[in-house]
Parts: sequence; C-alpha cells; structure tokens
Amino acid sequence: MKALILAAGYATRLYPLTKEYPKPLLEVGDRPIIDYIVDKLVVVDDIDEIIVVTNDKFISVFKKWSQGLNLPKRLSLVNDLTKSHADRLGAIGDMEFVIRKKKVKDDLLVVGGDNLFQGELADFLSFARDRRPHPVIGAYDIRDKEQAAKYGVIKADRQGRIVDFQEKPASPKSTLVAMCLYYFPKEKLGLVEEYLGAKTQKYDATGFYIDWLRQQERVYVFTFGGLWYDIGHHDFYNKAKETFTKNNGRVNDDA
Repeated sequence: MKALILAAGYATRLYPLTKEYPKPLLEVGDRPIIDYIVDKLVVVDDIDEIIVVTNDKFISVFKKWSQGLNLPKRLSLVNDLTKSHADRLGAIGDMEFVIRKKKVKDDLLVVGGDNLFQGELADFLSFARDRRPHPVIGAYDIRDKEQAAKYGVIKADRQGRIVDFQEKPASPKSTLVAMCLYYFPKEKLGLVEEYLGAKTQKYDATGFYIDWLRQQERVYVFTFGGLWYDIGHHDFYNKAKETFTKNNGRVNDDA
C-alpha cells in the first residue's frame, strides 16, 4: 500500500502565515502538522512508501523538512510543478498526477496534509479491507449543522454505504462530514483519471469526486471518534494549537 499526503495547496485562507510557507509545516505543539500524520502512517505495516505531493513554490521547504526525518519507511516528495493558487491542480488533480508520475499500482491511502485527528488508522483500514474492492472515506460527526455546512456532508445507510454527499451545502442533511482521508483499492485507481477526463463539473475539491464516485459504485464511510481538526483557517489552527499537546500528537481533553 502507498500513502499519499496532499500538501500542494496554497492555503490562501491562512494568509499571511502561509503566503511564503506551506500549511502542513505550520507548527502545532512545537511540531509541524504533517509530522503527526506521518506518525500515524509509519506504524501501518502494509504501507511501504509515504508520498508527499507539494508544489514548485514549496518543494525546497519540504526537502529541508524531510532531511531531518529518520523514518522506518521510504518517504518520497513529488513536485506537481504548479507555482501559484491560480494554476493549482487541486486535490484530485494532484492524486492523478502522483498516480501517473509514480506509476502507482497498489492500494492508495490518501490523507490531507492539514488533518489532525485523534483516532488511529488500524480500525479504519480493517474496515476498508473488509469492503474492498470498494473505496472507503474517513468521516467525523461534527454534531453541529452550521459547522457541517463548511465541509462535505455525508448521508449513509445502515450498512455504512454513502447514499448522499454534498459539498458545503446550505442546509446539511446530517452532521457527518468528510475528513479528507480516503482508501482507494488498486482496482479503482483508474476512476480518478476517468473523473478528471469527464470535466462535467467543478473538480478542485475531493468532495466533488466523492459525490461522482458514489454514483458510479459503492462507497463506504468509517466514522472516527476522538477529536479532529481540519486546519482550514485561523480559528481552527489556533484551537488545534491550544488542544494538541507536545506528546506525539496526543489530544489533551482538558484543554
């Protein structure tokens, strides 16, 4: 299995912090956000390579970061060759770029480079393996419809199959939101290229792909417990800094 960390965005909502510095390398608890993600990936036995996709503007910063790591697994950096927010490939474009560039033929676990979550990946991957060859996405019950409207909102049946998905809806049908954590079996990787080739809708965000995908075949959802932060703007970044401790990303529930 390959793991792909999406880190090629330009994070304009976090300016000026991210104007000249990549969001995944912003610090929480004296460690870059991406370090917490890597911690969760290196303990998964099935993962033999961690791929970080970034852009031409920030590739040198990620190279410097990677030189300070001492990992038991191979870590690769991929430059998607974009230079600004205006010419970005988007999350799905970056997935397709990496699959093609690295000739990925294994199962693929995709994680957003700004995702801080308390849960571990073992249960998620066990759930996903039991449902292959179908894709599975990670989700979190945010328990607030006003907040849910800022994310991709999921409605699932009793078996956990997604029956409805809406990207940032005005009136959410549930409080279950997508975390930017996806398991794609190798049999389904070709659907990424097929989706981009159709170009029938906006495709920058992963949510639009998930909605398209669940109409092509079964897509299941796994709900994580604990705490979760999507570092999309200053409020969430500040909250994460208050809550995450310096103890390897463990969440301080008293914070």
